[in-house]
Formats: sequence, structure tokens, C-alpha cells
Amino acid sequence: MSLSNVASVAQVQERLAGVERIVLLDVRFNPKDSAYGKNAYAKGHLPGALFIDFKADLTDPAQEHGGRSPLPSPERLASLFGSLGIDRETAVVAYEDGNGPAASRLWWLLRYLGADRAQVLDGGYSAWTAAGGDVSAEPAAAVAPREFVPAPRADWLVGVEEVRVASAGGGAALVDSRDAAQYAGREAPFDPVAGHIPGAANYFWKDTLEEGGAWKSPEQLRDWFGDLPQDGEIIVYCGSGISATPNVLALREAGYSNVKLYSGSWSDWISYDENRIATGEEEN
Repeated sequence: MSLSNVASVAQVQERLAGVERIVLLDVRFNPKDSAYGKNAYAKGHLPGALFIDFKADLTDPAQEHGGRSPLPSPERLASLFGSLGIDRETAVVAYEDGNGPAASRLWWLLRYLGADRAQVLDGGYSAWTAAGGDVSAEPAAAVAPREFVPAPRADWLVGVEEVRVASAGGGAALVDSRDAAQYAGREAPFDPVAGHIPGAANYFWKDTLEEGGAWKSPEQLRDWFGDLPQDGEIIVYCGSGISATPNVLALREAGYSNVKLYSGSWSDWISYDENRIATGEEEN
């Protein structure tokens, strides 16, 4: 890969000290507290970082189908990114408190729309402050807008029809990114129906991280995903298309190139009465 999807604190500090223009995006988020991100940003953020309101900016309102956290339209996202001084050639580093779904979702959206220089900060704000990085409580200065011309990658995204084919043994490997209890159908904390898509293998997204919370190395990730076909199509889902994105990132770091997101995920799958549901364990 010409550019890793993950940037270390040291790498970001070095690049900020140079002449390269980098846009830092603070996307800290707590699903139980809608004001958390804004409050955290106001208390302290990476110098010059711009704030992204995860729920307001990176999801659309739920409908009958499409899952709990639908993707905004490419046009809406292009307007947002352009207003933040981002075009498809801009270097962008997204971060949250640690390594989690919010920064990965933002990374995925940027990459999906053709911004090839988007990365996530390994360890997020916690790693930055632990390394003694400067922080600021001052709002970022106004930025000059740029034209972001979206170029959606059709091969990064699938809908329910493609997932039905894969579930019926149509060739693509299905990866469920939720924890084992949700996958097996023992718990359903966010959805009215428990279980998983038949044929899916369970790879909990947090298992892509080391004990200290850093991303595992590409070599470790290749070992973790070793049962998945290196050259085959892989469709990744979770509950609503958010916590699947760390697995998409990790798979691409591990060298898998044909990785697609089922953005509606489980919450979309169960919105169709005709879709089958599985419980219990399946062999990876």
C-alpha cells in the first residue's frame, strides 16, 4: 500500500511540523450523550483540529429500510468536507478518544468518496495526550472552502440484494463485526430481533486491537483474518454499519483488497420479513 490507513502520533507530529497541509478532524462521540463530542472538543483538542458532529454529520435519519444509521448522500458529504477545506487530494487524519468506530466511519466515508489520503490517528486523542502532544481549547480558525467532487467507489459498498446472494452461498464471505453474544443471538441491545445473517462468520471488531488499544500490525491482522480468502470478496456488517468500519479498515491494512461494507447491516437485514435469521455459532 502506498499509504497506510493508520497514522501514528509520531508520524502526525512530524507531518504537522513540515510543510504538508493536513486537516485534522475530531469526531469524538458517545452514543449515550449527544453533547459529548462538542464538550470534549471545547475542553481540548489537537491544535487546529476541526470538529465533526458524528450523528448529525455522518448519518441520515432512519427510514423503513436502510438501517439505524443510514449513509448521507455523496452530495451532502461533499458539501460538508468542502466546507472544511477538504478536497479529494487533501491529507486528512481523523481521531476520536481511542481507536473506535467513529473515526473509522469517517475514514471510510472519505475513502469511499475518493479521498485516498484519509487516515485515522492510532490511539486517538488518548494516545496523543499520553505522548505529550500539544492540545488547544481554542476553536479552529476559519478555513477556506474547497470543492470536493465525490467519486463514489461502487465496489466498496453493497446493499441487501448482494448480501442475500452471499448468504445463500453466492461466493462472498460474510463478516459479522459485533460481539459474540449479539452474533449468537443471546443479546440484542439495539435491535428488536437477535441473531445474525446466515452464513456469516464472527470477527468482533475490537479483536483488531492490541490489549493497550493500538491497532494490531498488518502481520497480526493477516493472522487474525487468516481463514478469510485473501483474493475473494468480503462483505462486512455490524448492527448499523458503524462498527463494521474498523474491520473494513483492518482488512485493508492486512492486504485484503476486495472488502465491501453492508452499510445498513443487521438493522437493515431484519427490516425485511423474508430475510432468514440464524442463531448460535458458525465455524469461521
